[in-house]
Amino acid sequence: MNQILKQNLLKSICILLIAGCTSVKQKSYYPEWLNKAVFYQIYPQSFKDGNGDGIGDIKGMTEKLPYVKSLGVTAIWLNPVFESTFRDAGYDVTDFYKVAPRYGNNDDLRQFMSKAHQLGLKVCLDLVAGHTSIDHPWFIKSAQAKPNVYTDRYIWTSSKDIKPEKFVSGSYERAGNYQKNFFETQPALNYGYANPNPNHPWEQSINAPGPVSTREELKKIMAYWMDMGADGFRVDMASSLIKNDPKFTETNKLWGGIRSWFTSKYPDGVLVAEWSYPAQAIKAGFMLDFLIHFNAKGYPSLFFDDTAVVLKAKDPFFAKAGKGSPMEFVNSYLFQKKQVGDAGLIAVPTANHDFQRLRSGGRNNDDELKVALAFLLTWQSVPFIYYGDEIGMKFVSNPLPDKEGSVFPFDIFHYVANRAGSRTPMQWSSAKNAGFSTADSTSLYLPVDVDSKRPTVENEEKVPNSLLNFVRSLIKLRSENMALGNTGGLQILYAKDKKYPLVYERSDAADRFIITVNPKGEAVQLNLNGFKDKKLTPVLTQNCSIKYRHGDLRLQMQGVSFGIYKVAPMN
Repeated sequence: MNQILKQNLLKSICILLIAGCTSVKQKSYYPEWLNKAVFYQIYPQSFKDGNGDGIGDIKGMTEKLPYVKSLGVTAIWLNPVFESTFRDAGYDVTDFYKVAPRYGNNDDLRQFMSKAHQLGLKVCLDLVAGHTSIDHPWFIKSAQAKPNVYTDRYIWTSSKDIKPEKFVSGSYERAGNYQKNFFETQPALNYGYANPNPNHPWEQSINAPGPVSTREELKKIMAYWMDMGADGFRVDMASSLIKNDPKFTETNKLWGGIRSWFTSKYPDGVLVAEWSYPAQAIKAGFMLDFLIHFNAKGYPSLFFDDTAVVLKAKDPFFAKAGKGSPMEFVNSYLFQKKQVGDAGLIAVPTANHDFQRLRSGGRNNDDELKVALAFLLTWQSVPFIYYGDEIGMKFVSNPLPDKEGSVFPFDIFHYVANRAGSRTPMQWSSAKNAGFSTADSTSLYLPVDVDSKRPTVENEEKVPNSLLNFVRSLIKLRSENMALGNTGGLQILYAKDKKYPLVYERSDAADRFIITVNPKGEAVQLNLNGFKDKKLTPVLTQNCSIKYRHGDLRLQMQGVSFGIYKVAPMN
């Protein structure tokens, strides 16, 4: 072996030894790139229309990738782009292996992911694991009277006269009713029952041939898109697969097995759950879960009021009225974080396609949005920025059509909840249809916000202190300081029921930052002890200042204010 080869081998061994000492703990849980990840969620039908038919598509998304990169984000979550009948905006899939023609084709998606990778962006696709459309060929075959390989791909009762809760009747050859997973047009795929009732023959065990074949098909779908260039998946309704599993015992085994297979085959791939209970999702094998809706409390108390789309709340903390409390969120988050530990990560998003945007519920100006975003982009979490939130797009509350299942079914929330207001076209410029599409306005997927003061990327780019540039500066600050990042430490310094401000510390071995937010429309003051002989340098602030008084730190905050300060020893 020559000298150069010996040197290179020695270097490689040293690198491996160092990596084993410093990062093996994190690598054993999830890919290292998640530690610095900031996601941008794209709703494809509303982002950019590249062919002029009024519906966003992959060509349009590809065109705008440089803009996404300019935000400073590192990854994209793309809502479903697979072939569908679009009764639920693409969450009713008819072919898991094919891009819907309205978006383009498989090669278009491959090129989109390739260009994203060239720009240093990861791409996570939306995986609808728990159900299909009633128009999927699998379901059509399963509904036939004659047994076939798809007979047990779904859950059917043994008679049309038997109709338990969540089962749906239909005009099918098969003598039975099928179980739905969400809308009635979304039949549940059969992954089996954790505790099958022997008197109910449709309740198959998880090891029955039907559930086993469903599980294997899921792996094939995942492998197909990962081999094409995807970097992972956000899994829709991740907790819904195994039925009658109240403690998620078999659900944990299911996802644990998939996680083991997935990680061995794609070590840099990520699995993100739509579970909204990180303590359970991470235990089940996911690497990341959202703290926003349904299961874990807290998020609605920050941002939602009685005008909310779903999960209506009263007196949110981030409101000028100043009647809210941060405690439900803080307590919920700290509980979830303690349960998760270092085994996974938690995401606190700006919004998503199911919930109203930040600009809603009375938050109508950039100063209010900046306070909310200062919190969201400095909190200990993996940020997810919903398209348009970076420019302050609003939730459109004027009457909009029930577009592709945008109205939730009554039996879930007991009132009409139209999500279309968060799905309106991205506002790019002052051009026709806000630069979203060249089509006639009557052909648009959803109407563009008609507000004459609507923000656009074009206008926001021109103003140095615009919301867009503020978001960029926050993401840059976060990326340059690990203390403010996804895995930096968190300590609550001041959080009281019905009190303002909220103050917390972010830290790592090298740096400490103090963040204070006051969404209230009135001035507040607060003394913080423990900062004697410390110097606080303002990094980003809005209507906030500090003074030292008898060794204590005194925060003086005007209404609607925030401050990000770096802590250092006093010279």
